Amino acid sequence: MERVLSGKKIVICAGPGGVGKTTSSAALAVGLAMRGQRVVVVTIDPARRLANALGLDALEDEPRRIDPGLFDEMQGELWALMLDSKRTFDSLIERVAPSEQARDEVLRNPIYVQLSSAVAGTQEFTAIAKLHELSQSDDFDVIVLDTPPSRNALDFLDAPDRLTGFLTGRAVRMFLRPGRLLGAGTAVVFSALRRATGVGLLDDLSTFFRALGGMIPELAERGAHVKTLLASPDTTFLLVTSLEPEPVAETIYFHERLREAKLPFGAVIVNRVHPPVADDDEDLPVDAALAAKVAEGAAEAALLAARDADGLERLREALPDPLVVPVPQLPGDVHDLEGLAQVGEHLFTPAV
Repeated sequence: MERVLSGKKIVICAGPGGVGKTTSSAALAVGLAMRGQRVVVVTIDPARRLANALGLDALEDEPRRIDPGLFDEMQGELWALMLDSKRTFDSLIERVAPSEQARDEVLRNPIYVQLSSAVAGTQEFTAIAKLHELSQSDDFDVIVLDTPPSRNALDFLDAPDRLTGFLTGRAVRMFLRPGRLLGAGTAVVFSALRRATGVGLLDDLSTFFRALGGMIPELAERGAHVKTLLASPDTTFLLVTSLEPEPVAETIYFHERLREAKLPFGAVIVNRVHPPVADDDEDLPVDAALAAKVAEGAAEAALLAARDADGLERLREALPDPLVVPVPQLPGDVHDLEGLAQVGEHLFTPAV
């Protein structure tokens, strides 16, 4: 992985849920920081496991430095943050608003409140905003981005185009033209709704989009910048998977999408790989019952190792010349710095 990540400024970890993607992102960030880089790892994992793994009670929406004293021979800097969609959305509006009045009109608007916290795709949009923000600063050498499970990560790839398309599309332009929004019949319906509920939906929509109007060029420019950033030689995508059939199939599909989009691919990290079971003909002085349990455990381990060997072969056959980096099944769940160090050792130590 040291060779794969050499010279990279943005590392995007994508893959199915439940395969150790968040752990891999943190371990990569730790490994790079140990080797002298200033690294920030960004997670949008709702389980918030990254904070626990880094010894923190919680992560915030702004980078927080991890105590270097927790590591042996830390040569660089390790920072971490948890993406808060609502807070990041608010920060984006504050940055691009042409005036305080426009900013306040958007932030207080009921439509914006719903859009910034409850609409599908908000995580992807705000991840774009945070990626843009961090990439514009000189605070970090490397940004490691943890993403949602793979189907959402596919949305992440399309998010820059969808954001730009929405902001420059016909629907938004309609709301920006006074007096030409909706037909008389629809206006009557909205008027009746306002009388019955007290909610001026049409007014809220018009106010929101008109306040947003002055910000649209800046927002669209940021979306275009991130699209360019994703395809940059300074960026690499790492696919994280386990060797169950469904995650392997999703990984192959996601790799195909990366290839179609001509986005840079670095490697596949395969977690929880069961190693081959060594033959040991030495007779052990155990009773028959214990010997039977040992034999049963060895048979099960051999079965899992054979399944994982087949999965690795399937990945190597399906992906053209991929670098597959296996991380063996560890004795327990990775939930602390020691566990991250173990994962990092397998990621960054060349296989013998």
